[in-house]
Amino acid sequence: RAAAAYPCPAAVLAEVIKAFGAPENAQRMDEARDNACNDMGKMLQFLLPVATQIQQDVIKAYGFSNDGEGVLKFARLIKSYESQDPEIASMSGKLKAMFLPPMTLPPHGTGTSGVAAS
Repeated sequence: RAAAAYPCPAAVLAEVIKAFGAPENAQRMDEARDNACNDMGKMLQFLLPVATQIQQDVIKAYGFSNDGEGVLKFARLIKSYESQDPEIASMSGKLKAMFLPPMTLPPHGTGTSGVAAS
């Protein structure tokens, strides 16, 4: 079959979500989350590489390249389907929730007034 013809995105997305649920991957994600301590910078440092690796392991079987570029292509493909397919939009949200921390506002609620202190 042609390398450019990817399978149904919902099927691949379901496989990726299932992979995140596998005990060894869940453990790797938990360890990365613990190392990151809800610090956004550390999330990117610890959690993202693990999440990327888990996705790569799944999507390479579907013709995506086994590198960061393959994961980006997969993400773009999913994004392009989100608006047309509520099931894909829902699964995509579920997938993001697995490796992105819930976005919470600072307790003192700085609002949108301006510059965040760094």
